[in-house]
Amino acid sequence: MQFDIEKALPVLERTPQVIEAMLYGLADEWIYSNEGGDTWTPFDIVAHLIHGEKTDWIPRTQVIMGEGSKEFVPFDMEGHHAVKKGKTLGQLLDEFKVLRKENLAVLKTIEINNETLDRTGIHPILGTVTLRHLLSAWVVHDLTHIHQLSRVMAKQYEEAVGPWTRFMGVLGGKR
Repeated sequence: MQFDIEKALPVLERTPQVIEAMLYGLADEWIYSNEGGDTWTPFDIVAHLIHGEKTDWIPRTQVIMGEGSKEFVPFDMEGHHAVKKGKTLGQLLDEFKVLRKENLAVLKTIEINNETLDRTGIHPILGTVTLRHLLSAWVVHDLTHIHQLSRVMAKQYEEAVGPWTRFMGVLGGKR
């Protein structure tokens, strides 16, 4: 499927509600557990999404659409730690909803057509990328983290499902 802003917007608009429906009101064991080692918890994932709303998608869109340097500021993969400090999951979910709504309002003010989608910016690792790439990546990034939330949460019951693990794709099974 080719990128289409009219098909992308509904996914971007729904992500905060999907994540809220998955996480709101769950016990701490669901929210603060990870997949082991240095992996992220659902709490970390929501904070990461907020950090991205503040520093990634719209700021980089504005770099591409603006005048002057087309170089993106490197993304701080540890930036979510400052975002989550002193906050509850409910506060993070609310902040994510507000930021996403504001960012989509900004996006809707930009004329999105084939010409603007072909405009470029310079990613510090990937090099030259287009607005089409960036906006497509925003959608897939959301879906990646929804998948990650499911996987992290499923991991908590990996032993409990016993022999059914082999049928559970989210746990590495064949389905």
